[in-house]
Amino acid sequence: MTNPLLTDWTTPFGVPPFEMIKAAHFRPAFAAAIEENKAEVAAIAADAATPTFENTIVALETSGELLERVARVFFQLAGCNTNDELQEVERWVAPVLSKHSSEINMNPDLFARVDALYQRRDELGLDGEASRVLRLYHQGFVRSGAKLEGEDKDRMSSVMERLATLGATFSQNILKDEKDWELKLEGEDALAGLPDFLIAAAAQAAKDRGHEGGHVITLSRSLIAPFLQFSSNRALREQAWKAWTSRGEIRDETDNRALAAETVKLRAERAQMLGFKNFAAFKLDDQMAKTPDRVRDLLMAVWTPARKRALEERDAMQALAAPEGANIDIEAWDWRYYAEKQRKAEHDLDEAELKPYFQLEAMINAAFDCATRLFGLEFKELKDAPRQHPDAQTWEVSKNGRHMAIFIGDYFARGSKRSGAWMSAYRGQSKLGEEIRPIITNTMNFAKGAESEATLLTFDDARTLFHEFGHGLHGMLSDVTYPYIACTSVARDFVELPSQLYEHWLSEKEVLAKFARHYKTGEAMPEALIDRVLAAENFGQGFGSVEYTASALIDLAMHELEDASDFDPMAFEKATLDGIDMPKEIVMRHRTPHFAHVFSGDGYSAGYYSYMWSEVMDADAYAAFTDAGDPFDADTAALLAEKIYSAGGKEDPEDAYKGFRGRLPEVGALLKQRGLDEAA
Repeated sequence: MTNPLLTDWTTPFGVPPFEMIKAAHFRPAFAAAIEENKAEVAAIAADAATPTFENTIVALETSGELLERVARVFFQLAGCNTNDELQEVERWVAPVLSKHSSEINMNPDLFARVDALYQRRDELGLDGEASRVLRLYHQGFVRSGAKLEGEDKDRMSSVMERLATLGATFSQNILKDEKDWELKLEGEDALAGLPDFLIAAAAQAAKDRGHEGGHVITLSRSLIAPFLQFSSNRALREQAWKAWTSRGEIRDETDNRALAAETVKLRAERAQMLGFKNFAAFKLDDQMAKTPDRVRDLLMAVWTPARKRALEERDAMQALAAPEGANIDIEAWDWRYYAEKQRKAEHDLDEAELKPYFQLEAMINAAFDCATRLFGLEFKELKDAPRQHPDAQTWEVSKNGRHMAIFIGDYFARGSKRSGAWMSAYRGQSKLGEEIRPIITNTMNFAKGAESEATLLTFDDARTLFHEFGHGLHGMLSDVTYPYIACTSVARDFVELPSQLYEHWLSEKEVLAKFARHYKTGEAMPEALIDRVLAAENFGQGFGSVEYTASALIDLAMHELEDASDFDPMAFEKATLDGIDMPKEIVMRHRTPHFAHVFSGDGYSAGYYSYMWSEVMDADAYAAFTDAGDPFDADTAALLAEKIYSAGGKEDPEDAYKGFRGRLPEVGALLKQRGLDEAA
């Protein structure tokens, strides 16, 4: 049988031929691609010629193309449309890929060539981009253990393989909990307080799970968050909340606590083998933040005013509950319910009133329109393109008639998709030899509207859509030579700048006036309602800032451990939260057993702070448009595209930001943006 992963793709724009790809194709495809890559690397390492940038770095840049193609397709499908067969492959391939990577990064002959070039870097006559690529390659080899010898080298390889297995299992356990758990809403009391849009979404979820005619709440955020917000059945709120916050520890077969403990222990060992005090010091060494102390300073600068504001929010809700006859102390499962009442009281806002104006298709068009006005991009839907799932949509992206990218949007929650929202790429961008343009995808988990009904979003959902599309633009606009620094290949605490910055355009009045239209009548959102929405943007910032910052502080603290041999993740979580006087009514946004950012892979480990680090920049960066007097100022947008969105990692992040803004920002911009400056 022909394996489509190992053949040339004749699909439009090289989109993966999804309908031809089966789970059974991946093992042989990975095996063949790894062998091909091994041969390519062996040839580079054994080259008798004196090392040059072309025969070493460029050769490495153009090697492994088949393996990258197979891996990109596999890991996106494993996240957005998985099944038992794909999960089995994922458990098999995670340590296999880790071992292959270690063999490359710790190949002494290969590193000798890279190191020889690095030592002569000032003599090579490289331009700025090539020089940075050489430095990053050298740094990558060293941080992967290229200088280790003997048993240490073998141990590092074993540690990395085990970490890969732990990450894959951790992620699959969360998905299984989210897929299997459900709350059936039986009887009128179970539906009490729920608006029509949520009842319809719960009915669709029930139908999707084989409970025709019933209503079900799942652990999809787009269902459980509004349920906690509107349900007047306190007992069901408590049941739903406890399940939501216990993912990864609900049952023995999917218990992630031991996996988290082993991961932290192995990460500490890895860092110390490479000469660092702890894993946080290792992870931050090549980021903008540089040190754990700088991260903690930022987080605590926000924690103190955020906690103060959160306690004020709690007291206001307690005062609201008392006259209703609710003889209760506000608990964690009450917070969203009474916060919604408080928002209604303070800003005359009701989610049920807002949602009809935020239709999914309209918000997609809003994100596209802003990209057109800022960067000159045009979007044409390709209805006949291969799809990763029947719900996915595909667009060709162009600029002045030039093909720029393919963009794929996959917006609906389903049992085969991990929770959350993310951007990834089926193909990156480069200009080595021929120009290669990227294939970018956004994946989200919105509750799908009932059959023949529109899918309606909350304002926060729409913000998530803009956020991920900002990441998408970072990929689609990429314009660099080398794959190593293309698209979103930047420092972790810089990568959230393009996404968080793009969120600002959703809040522009002219954008809302044009795209926030009632899904039935087509009427624009009344200006008075827009004003109330914008006035309430910082409502609940105490709660939001506390739940996020607590997670970031836990992530940092656990990875600062020098001896994690007896690490108990739950005891550590409690002790750390007690140490910062965490309000008992708020739970950290991602408790340790389901902290996928940190434990499903290495990406955000000791790096969850990066959202806040980037927010310091995005708050200041958007002010450039405010200063220009136009949210779509052409000159400012052109500079933003040049220095941030299209530049990939060809500059140090600080230099890139200063190239756009002329200076670095300060934390005050973030506190002002969150409305916490008065509480500081």
